[in-house]
Amino acid sequence: MSDASQSPRGIPYWELVTLIACIMALNAAAIDIFIPALTGIANSLELANPNQAQFVISSYVMGFGIAQIAYGTLSDRFGRRPVLLAGLGIYVAASIAAIFSPTFGVLLALRAVQGIGAAATRVIAVSVVRDCFGGARMASVMSLVMMIFMAIPVLAPNIGQLVLLFGDWHEIFIFIALFGAFVGVWTYFRMPETLHPNDRLPLTATRVAGAFRLVVTNRRAFAYTLSTALTFGVLFAFINQAEQIYGTVYALGPAFTLYFSAGAIFMAVASFTNSRLVERFGMRRLSHGALCLFLAFNILHLGVALLSGGVPPFPFFFVAIIATLCLFGFIGTNFNALAMEPLGHVAGTASSVLGFMQTFGGGILGAAIGYLYDGTLIPLLTGYVVLSIGALACTYVAENGKLFARDQAPDYEDPIVTHSTAAAE
Repeated sequence: MSDASQSPRGIPYWELVTLIACIMALNAAAIDIFIPALTGIANSLELANPNQAQFVISSYVMGFGIAQIAYGTLSDRFGRRPVLLAGLGIYVAASIAAIFSPTFGVLLALRAVQGIGAAATRVIAVSVVRDCFGGARMASVMSLVMMIFMAIPVLAPNIGQLVLLFGDWHEIFIFIALFGAFVGVWTYFRMPETLHPNDRLPLTATRVAGAFRLVVTNRRAFAYTLSTALTFGVLFAFINQAEQIYGTVYALGPAFTLYFSAGAIFMAVASFTNSRLVERFGMRRLSHGALCLFLAFNILHLGVALLSGGVPPFPFFFVAIIATLCLFGFIGTNFNALAMEPLGHVAGTASSVLGFMQTFGGGILGAAIGYLYDGTLIPLLTGYVVLSIGALACTYVAENGKLFARDQAPDYEDPIVTHSTAAAE
C-alpha cells in the first residue's frame, strides 16, 4: 500500500484536488473576469440596448451547457484524459480567436464555442471525483474543490478590472487563453486516467440512449438536477446583473468588484464549512435546511425591496446577498452529489446530462431574469423567490415527501485515490 496521501498512480491527494479545482476554475474565470467589462463591450460594439451585453455571459453558459452531453458520453468510451485535453484545446483556441471579433454577433458565437470547450472541464472534473469517491466523501471532496475553485470568482473580477486599466476586453481574452494553456499542460503531465478499462462503455446509439434514460427516469437524480438548475438560475441572474446593480443602482463605480469578491469569499467559506460538516450531519440535512433558509431570505429581501421603491438600502442588500450566496454554498455541491450518487456506473454520461440540465437550464433562467433589469431589484428578487419555491418543490419530490432524512451509507469505494481521513483534511 502506498502512502496514505498518495494515489497508486503517483499523484498526491492534495494535487488531484487542486488540479480538479483549477480545471473547473477555467469556467468561472471565463464568466467572472468579464463582469467589469460588459459596459465597455456595449460601448465598444455600439449596442442599442445595454442589457444585451449580458449575452456575453449567457452565450458562453449556453455553449457550456449544451456540449456537456457529448463530453460525458465520449469520456465513458475513450477515457477522461483525452476528452478533457480536447476540450481544453477548444477553449484556448476560441479565446484567441475572440480577440479579433469584428462584431458583437461574432463575439457571441466565439463565446459559445469557448463554452463548448469549457464544458469538458465540468463533465470530466465531476466524473473523476465520482470515479474516485462516493457518498458523503464525494460531497466532502467536491466542497474542498469548490473552496479552491471559489478563489477564481474572488480574483477574476478584480483581475478583469486591473486589465481594463491598461487595455480593454481584448486583453481579457489573452489572459484567459494563457490560463487555459497552463491548466492544459498541467493536466497533460499529471492527471491520471481514472476510468477503469473494464468500465469503458461502447459508443452506440442504444447504449447512449439507455444511459440517458437511466438518468432521466431516476426520480432522485432527475428531481435534484431540476432543483439545482433552479438555484443555479438564481446565481446566474445575479452574475448577469452584478455590474448594473453595484455600478449603476448603488453607484459604486469600479470598486464594485471588491463587493462582488466579498460575496465569493463568503460562498467559499460556506463550501469549506460544508466539507467539514457534511460527513457528520449528512448531505440531506445540511442542504435541505439551507434551501429552506434560502427561500426565506429571498422572500424577506423582496419584501424590503417592495417597501423601498425597488431599491433596498445598500447595507441590507449586501448582507442579504452574502447570506444567499453562503446558503448556495451548502446547496449546490450537496445536491449535485445526491443527484450523482445512484448513477456511478454511468458517471460520465450522468455527469453530462445533469450538467446540461443544471447549467443550460440555469443559464436560460438567469438570462431571462437578467434581461428584465429595469433599474430596480424587483425583477431580480421576484425571480429569486419563484426559483427558490420551484427548487424546494423539486427537492420534496426527490425525497418522496421526506425532507431532512438521514443519508444512506456510502456504497462506492475509492479505486484510484487512497487516503486517510487525516490526509484528506
